[in-house]
Amino acid sequence: MRKVFVTGTAGFIGFHLARLLLNEGFEVVGFDGMTDYYDVRIKERRHQMLLQNQHFSAHVGMLEDFDRLNDLMLTEKPDVIVHLAAQAGVRYSLENPRAYLDANIVGTFNVMECARELAVDHLLMASTSSVYGANDEMPFDELERVETPMTFYAATKKANESMAHSYAHLWNLPTTMFRFFTVYGPWGRPDMALFKFTKGILEGTPIDIYNHGEMYRDFTYVTDLVRGIRLLIDAAPVRPGSRDDIEPGDSLSPVAPFRVVNIGNSDKVKLLDFIEAIEQECGIEARRNYMDMQKGDVPATWANADLLKRLTGYQPQTGYREGIRQFVSWYREYYDV
Repeated sequence: MRKVFVTGTAGFIGFHLARLLLNEGFEVVGFDGMTDYYDVRIKERRHQMLLQNQHFSAHVGMLEDFDRLNDLMLTEKPDVIVHLAAQAGVRYSLENPRAYLDANIVGTFNVMECARELAVDHLLMASTSSVYGANDEMPFDELERVETPMTFYAATKKANESMAHSYAHLWNLPTTMFRFFTVYGPWGRPDMALFKFTKGILEGTPIDIYNHGEMYRDFTYVTDLVRGIRLLIDAAPVRPGSRDDIEPGDSLSPVAPFRVVNIGNSDKVKLLDFIEAIEQECGIEARRNYMDMQKGDVPATWANADLLKRLTGYQPQTGYREGIRQFVSWYREYYDV
């Protein structure tokens, strides 16, 4: 049985990935800081559900605590590491940037050090569509330069990609960075747009709509996302013999077993259409509070996910209306609305 060490298993994406891996017969070692960035009770509930499977173990600790993390890694000796834990949230990075420095830079470095020492078969780490920053050529392609991050959160994730490339090169450590595009779905974070919109609509409180609704996002359903990650586990990059060995469109590094992969729905959806679908599912019209663009935000994201399909044969396909239907159903049940 292959063993996967997953950071952030009490988090939104980590929970869904761990559940998928367990269902497919992997042993999963979960590690999470249980920070109070949002309601810890929902994190605890996610872990409780995962612990119903005998092949899951949960460990609480901070990524910044290298000794704790390293001791656990050396004890468990995983075959694969999937690093999802991070200080999340674009807007919170305006208020508390140091939290992103500690978790996303120092914490990620510690994970990389453990991966190097263990010489794991594959290190997979989360990046974000936010690294595309001010780029306006869409759909976003992995081969684009990402030199214009608009938030400190995006800057930390861009730094993670550079850090990971150096370790892949120096230590021949197979590494895949995947860039998420506006992930949503059941068990989501309370600070995410779909969660806040649904809560506001059902409670009859105003919802804030930035840039007066003139925004587009590549909404990616969480089960589609984690399916992509699961399949990428089996697609570990190999250092090419020369640049000529790299196929056109592949982000594989010419000097390292390192690759960046977009995971997105490849479908640009207008924010107002997304909100309208939530209203229809809730059966209630939203009280809309139109606002200017928030600092650091971007007007649109849209993924080119051709490389994911080439590597795995898979492409996300859940439409946003179906995804919203699943989320609202979960929300009503979880909060007894």
